[in-house]
Amino acid sequence: MNTETPLEADLLIHAKWTLPMVPAGLVLDDHSVAVKDKKIIAVCGTAQARKTIRATQTIELPQHVLIPGLVNAHGHAPMALFRGVADDMPLKQWLEEHIWPLEGKLVDRQFVHEGASLAIAEMISGGITCFADMYFYPGEVAKAALDAHIRVQLASPILDFPTVWAQDADEYILKATQLHDDFRSSDLIYTAFGPHAPYTVSDAPLQKLAMLAEELDVPIHMHVHETAQEVADAVAEDGRRPLQRLNQLGLITPRLLCVHATQLLDAEMDLLNEQGASVIHCPESNLKLASGFCEVAKLLGKSVNVALGTDGAASNNDLDLFSEMRTAALVAKAVADDASAVPAQQVLEMATINGAKALGIEHLIGSIEIGKFADIAAVNLDELNTAPQNNPQSHLVYAAKSSQVSHVWCGGVAILEEGNLQTLDSALLHTTARSWQSKIADSEQ
Repeated sequence: MNTETPLEADLLIHAKWTLPMVPAGLVLDDHSVAVKDKKIIAVCGTAQARKTIRATQTIELPQHVLIPGLVNAHGHAPMALFRGVADDMPLKQWLEEHIWPLEGKLVDRQFVHEGASLAIAEMISGGITCFADMYFYPGEVAKAALDAHIRVQLASPILDFPTVWAQDADEYILKATQLHDDFRSSDLIYTAFGPHAPYTVSDAPLQKLAMLAEELDVPIHMHVHETAQEVADAVAEDGRRPLQRLNQLGLITPRLLCVHATQLLDAEMDLLNEQGASVIHCPESNLKLASGFCEVAKLLGKSVNVALGTDGAASNNDLDLFSEMRTAALVAKAVADDASAVPAQQVLEMATINGAKALGIEHLIGSIEIGKFADIAAVNLDELNTAPQNNPQSHLVYAAKSSQVSHVWCGGVAILEEGNLQTLDSALLHTTARSWQSKIADSEQ
């Protein structure tokens, strides 16, 4: 850095600690991050920054830790409106007897936009700056994300059967490719194909998706091996486990995101590693639906990229990645029967850089590095539950609450300041949520 001519910045953040995530495990004390034109232009000691960087805006965070904006790598944002309507039942019953009938009655563009806006507000408040979403009317989710100035990857749903969004697999795929064209130049909206699951999409559409994903260079985001019943049903139907079928169809590549993956054989983990596919771990949804346990420690030990997702608020029932990090760490230790399995730093990576890698945008986000978008969250550790501040990495995973997120920037734009939403109207969100509460209650009668 030139110490004679001040570096000009739009934003300069001084913090007690900075966890850049790259290189892994690094904790920077008394460091600052400078931002210009959406991107990080400097990460240096605060004493040096005060002397050499001249910024339009300077933020002082003396009791805070800066982390990359969290990446929620799997969810169904509009389903926030279904929070609490169908609890305490297994996945099949939950879907077929409650969620799908409700969706048939209620889901339209307004539902999706207002549900997504509610979910986005919750995610921003918890330090999330990028989320992957699989739901109908994805263009409405995109509008909500643009209004809130948050990053999203839209995994357009694809199924064999008709829904409110499309009539057959060809129409779903056509709409997904149109969405890709609509947002190909956006730096906030990214796209993916979202075939729902192996049991809801037949071979011909999956083969078509494999070719299109390669042609357009976009991910394939899919629920895979979510439950033991899913695997058993597949074997009973054609003698193959779902991953074996997906492999034979050419889907297991670095573009594939396997969501849940609670039922994996060692050979299947090796296959995911060899082909470069990612696993999206949703521990709290898995626990609530009793879907099974993802063997995270074993996957990481086999060098499989594992990211974190909340799933939808209808099955979680929140969109809190801090809670998800803690649950992921604790369950991983119990599953591995090893207290040293999946330490705090690895969980932080799962919620940041691993998520960015799964979405195929790790060159843009996921770490606090020069040249990347300034997607940053600040967490106030000056609270009783995180005192004394012996280890900021540990505190973020094992002690901190999402309510301790004080500031969030996406591309250098402040979307949360002192815990207050900057791009969304909290009062309006409460009003629309109450309206949908009445509609849902009426539809259940």
